[in-house]
Amino acid sequence: MVWNRSGFILACLFISSSSVAAVNRYVVFFKDKSGTAYSVSSPLAFLSQRAIERRTKQGIVITASDFPVNQNYIDGVKNTGAETYFNSRWMNALLIQCDASLLTTIEALPYVDHIEYVAPNAKLLINGRKKNVLQSKGSKAETTDAQLEQIGIDQMHQDGFKGEGMIIAIFDDGFQGVDNATPFQPIFSDGRIDLITSKDFVRNSDDVFQYDDHGTEVFSVIAAFQSGTFTSGAYKANYQLYVTEDVATEYRIEEYNWLFAAERADSAGVDVINSSLGYYDFDDASMNYAKSDMDGETSIISQAAQLAADRGMLIVCSAGNEGGIAWQIITTPADTEDVLAVANVSSTGIRAGSSSIGPSADGRIKPDVAALGSGTSVIRANGSLGASSGTSLSAPLITSLAAGIWQRYPSLTNKEIMHAIRMSASQAFNPDNLIGYGIPNYGAAANYIDQQSQENAFEVYPNPIVSDSIFIKPFDPGQVASCRMQLLSIRGQIIYDGDINFSWLSLTSAVNVSPLSSGVYFMRIFWNNKRFTYKLVKI
Repeated sequence: MVWNRSGFILACLFISSSSVAAVNRYVVFFKDKSGTAYSVSSPLAFLSQRAIERRTKQGIVITASDFPVNQNYIDGVKNTGAETYFNSRWMNALLIQCDASLLTTIEALPYVDHIEYVAPNAKLLINGRKKNVLQSKGSKAETTDAQLEQIGIDQMHQDGFKGEGMIIAIFDDGFQGVDNATPFQPIFSDGRIDLITSKDFVRNSDDVFQYDDHGTEVFSVIAAFQSGTFTSGAYKANYQLYVTEDVATEYRIEEYNWLFAAERADSAGVDVINSSLGYYDFDDASMNYAKSDMDGETSIISQAAQLAADRGMLIVCSAGNEGGIAWQIITTPADTEDVLAVANVSSTGIRAGSSSIGPSADGRIKPDVAALGSGTSVIRANGSLGASSGTSLSAPLITSLAAGIWQRYPSLTNKEIMHAIRMSASQAFNPDNLIGYGIPNYGAAANYIDQQSQENAFEVYPNPIVSDSIFIKPFDPGQVASCRMQLLSIRGQIIYDGDINFSWLSLTSAVNVSPLSSGVYFMRIFWNNKRFTYKLVKI
């Protein structure tokens, strides 16, 4: 039997001979990964070095859920006559396209757990319904000053953080004009866009520069640059582009496209994901979510977002534009716990009435933060400057902010960066379900992180390092018997990880740093369920 997420048998499979003969899209879920050739001890066989380093520096363990789907299972499904497409490591599943008459045969395979119907037809509709876009366009072009200054990105740029070395992925509905418009050309000339990894999951194409310009405008807020005309938030970063949203129709398959993109981004070592997308109603009403489903766990896309966050990527998502209609609340995956959901405010900090509100169905504060989404300056597909509104444009500003802060503090985890952004925002002491913790700011977040670092239980000296050793000493030796210490490179690679012991006989512990070359390093000390971070310079 084929079940939807609510557990009801899909009637469309049994109504008539014409429906039985229909070719639709399904996701096949497998029972296990038995017989896999992969091992957690050899992760380079299925993850990039950068993906492994991201996990390692954040203390994230690689597990069997990271293993690829068993190829024999994929081949077995393909041998039934079904067309096989993308697969999910995290959910142990496979996207297929086939005649409904094959489902009984596929379900009878001993390693198949169940099948889920996700979209009709063999090919996506060219002229489907007009979707409610996540932003409205305006004709008045503004400078980018207001949107950058509101959250301190202008200061972030002055401090030298423009996203260098960070990899940002954008999930959207298409990126028309990005490959030709002048404000995007520095990205191509510098080789900072990964065209090999970028993917269109809607039609299984490698051409992401088509379909729609919603993704173009979102991407421009993060990445476009034209001297004297347009400055985006993280215009020196590296980028990957993913088409996951079908502008013509709305079915659950788009959630799975998001999942496939997240896994590809994870494998390719992405740091930050921007997703200006949200879901709750579909062309097939049986797929619709209820408000009670916005709990960060029920929808496929919220599960995918949490799995991505748990693997060390920082996820930023638009809260939704349902504040002025009956639905009113956030859409998914903005409901996910470890996703920064972003509301829309004006240049004076007033929430737009269309901006979706919280809380999540399980009572958490949502949205998390807010940024300018009313008259945000963007680059159009033809390269011209324009203005658009919606939470879709607020999210890429926060993505840029997060990338710059993480660039400045590379030893922190994704969740520590998110925590700092929330806890230093304008109404962190009195958050609400309209704009969450408020409007964040680069300077405020940096001050928050620096203050947390100063509240240390240890003294680390000398700094700068001028000898072959550095010394660690507890401020209260009577309270500290041992701790764990990590030494990291400026890119977050762990150089040393081990335990250090103290006693009244030996109050100070020496660490040999003679093998280290000159440069900047980070030391992390774990003690009493806290983590203390020190920036070190070796001369």
